[in-house]
Amino acid sequence: MTTMDYAAYIAGLPRVIAGAGTLFRDAEGRLLLVEPNYRDTWILPGGTVESDAGESPRQAARRETAEEIGLDIEPGALLAIDWVRGTDRPPLVSYLYDGGVLDAAQLSAIRLQETELLSWRMVHWDEAQTLVNREMALRVDAALKALAAGRGPTELEDGVPPNGADGPSK
Repeated sequence: MTTMDYAAYIAGLPRVIAGAGTLFRDAEGRLLLVEPNYRDTWILPGGTVESDAGESPRQAARRETAEEIGLDIEPGALLAIDWVRGTDRPPLVSYLYDGGVLDAAQLSAIRLQETELLSWRMVHWDEAQTLVNREMALRVDAALKALAAGRGPTELEDGVPPNGADGPSK
């Protein structure tokens, strides 16, 4: 294969978007959610991986957390990786990391990125499920189960394990 053939091959590969987020909790077990100004549901701190800049998903989760809420915290374990089929966009691979438990000083240090976010709040999971979209609820539920079980990352397809095991709780 020539260099030109290889370049054409690479250019013809399907496009996939990569995103990364972080799941933060407090001492009461509540989750940190942020309210973006560009959608009608709440989300976790996170965003798109800037792969053209050589950024990894872990680096993106840390950068996005620092940009969005002003906390520069190294993400913990990978809790879930979700392949999300696209309908009006290319497929998304979403990485969700454990942000750990935030203490009172960290919570009081939160500063929102005002160009993208309206507010933030700490909520129990039962309330969080009513604030996030279905896709996010499935992903977070699987991540919380992985965290509680102390096991490695959960593989998901559209928020559900591919074999159907350990499906989301209702």
